[in-house]
Amino acid sequence: MKALASSKRLRVRYMFVLTSFIGGLLGGCATMEGAGKDIQTAGEALEDAAEDNE
Repeated sequence: MKALASSKRLRVRYMFVLTSFIGGLLGGCATMEGAGKDIQTAGEALEDAAEDNE
């Protein structure tokens, strides 16, 4: 009985770690998308400034 309880506790911990990891990955994707948009906006501003100085 004790081994079964330990096994269940291990599975619960495993599922917690797994869902936390997946959540972190999904959150990271959103962050990278936002960073990409910021970099693109900065690049466009740099292009506009370069065109204005021609």
